[in-house]
Amino acid sequence: MTTRSPIWHPFTQHGLEEPIPLVTRAEGAALLTADGRRVIDAISSWWVTTHGHGHPRIAAAIADQASRLDQIIFAGWTHEPAETLARDLVAMMPPALPHVFFSDSGSTAVEVALKMALGFWANRGSPRHRILVMEHSYHGDTIGAMSIGARGVFNRAYSPLLFDVATIPFPAPGQEQTTYDALAAACAAPDAAAFIVEPLILGAGGMLVYPPAVLAEMHRICAALDVLFIADEVMTGWGRTGTLLACEQAGVVPDILCLAKGLTGGAIPLAVTLASDAIYDAHYSTDRALQFFHSSSYTANPIACAAANANLAIWREEPVRERIATLVERQAAMLARLATLPRATNPRQCGTMIAIDIAVADGAGYMADIAPRLLAHFREADVLLRPLGNTVYVMPPYCIEEADLARIEAVIGEVTG
Repeated sequence: MTTRSPIWHPFTQHGLEEPIPLVTRAEGAALLTADGRRVIDAISSWWVTTHGHGHPRIAAAIADQASRLDQIIFAGWTHEPAETLARDLVAMMPPALPHVFFSDSGSTAVEVALKMALGFWANRGSPRHRILVMEHSYHGDTIGAMSIGARGVFNRAYSPLLFDVATIPFPAPGQEQTTYDALAAACAAPDAAAFIVEPLILGAGGMLVYPPAVLAEMHRICAALDVLFIADEVMTGWGRTGTLLACEQAGVVPDILCLAKGLTGGAIPLAVTLASDAIYDAHYSTDRALQFFHSSSYTANPIACAAANANLAIWREEPVRERIATLVERQAAMLARLATLPRATNPRQCGTMIAIDIAVADGAGYMADIAPRLLAHFREADVLLRPLGNTVYVMPPYCIEEADLARIEAVIGEVTG
C-alpha cells in the first residue's frame, strides 16, 4: 500500500517530489500546519482572502445558510441570499451595470463575459467574433479564458482548441502610444466585438503595472469605435488596487465587469458578471432562442451567496478602506527598502500589491530556473510566497500585522541581498 496522496495538484510538477504541507487550520493572515508550523499567508491564498482567514461574520453566515437552504437549481428559481446579493451588488457597483449573472469562478465569469459580448452582437443582427486582448494577459484556464490569455507554457499543449484573438501590446512606460494605435486599428476592424483587460495590473503575466490614465484612454478608444469593453476585475476587485474596483481610479465604467475571488471574502467560490442594460436587452425577447445560454449546476449557490452577503456587510460596516490604506502605506515602505537590495530590480506597486524582479543569469520569466529554489526557500521559512518565475510579489490579507510584514520582508531580503 502506498502512502502517496492520490491528489493531482494544480500548477504542480509532482515529478519534482517537492513537499506539500498539510494545512489544518487558518486564522487572520496565518496558516497552521499539521506539523505545528505557523505560515504567513503573504499572497492571500492565491489572491482570494481579503479580510483574513476565518472571519467570524462570514463563517457564521455560511453555517446559518447551510442549515436552511444548501442548494437549488437557479434556472427559473430563485432564493433570498441571491436576491439580496444581486441588489446590494448593484447598489455598490457603478449604476450603469444593473444586471448580475452568477457563476462559480474567475474563469467562468470571464467565459460568461465573452459569451455575453458575442451574443450581444449576434442578437442585434450584426455578428462580430473577434476578441481583443492585451499582451501578457491571463484570464483563467478554461478554453475561452485560455484563448484570450498570453500564449505560452500555460496553454501550449491545448493550442489546437484555442480561438484566434487580436493582441494589443502592453503599454510599457514610454510606449503607450503604440498601444493606443494598435488598439484603435484593431477596433476599426469590422469583426471586433470586445476588448478585455485586467485593469491597472496584469497578475499571472508578471504583476505588470500601468497607470489609470492608460486604462481611461483605452476605454475611450473602444467607446469611440463601438467595441465593447470588458473589465476582468477577478484579481483587482475588492480593494486590491487600493479602491473597491481598479476601474474607479480611471473613471471607467465597463460594458461588462467580472468579479470573483474576494466576492465572498475568499471563503468559498462564487463569481458574478455584471452587464449594462444594452447587453441585457440584446438577450431580452419573447424568442426563447435569444436567451442567454449559460449555467452551471451550482449557479448562485445559496451558501456562497450568504458568504458574499456577509462580505458586503463587512465592507459597509467595518473600516475596510482604512485597513487597505494602512496596508498600502506599509507595503510602500517595504518596497522602498527592498528596492535598495543588490538583486532587486523593477520595483513596483499597485495598491496592496508590491513586486520586485530578482536579477538572474539563468533566464527570467515564468519558467525561470530560480523559481523552484525561491519557492523552497519561502516554504522552509514559513512564508507562503509563490513567485512568478523570478518575480516575487506580496499581496496579503488586509488584516495582516506589522510583525508578519516584517517577517515577509526579511525572508525576501535573504534572496535579494
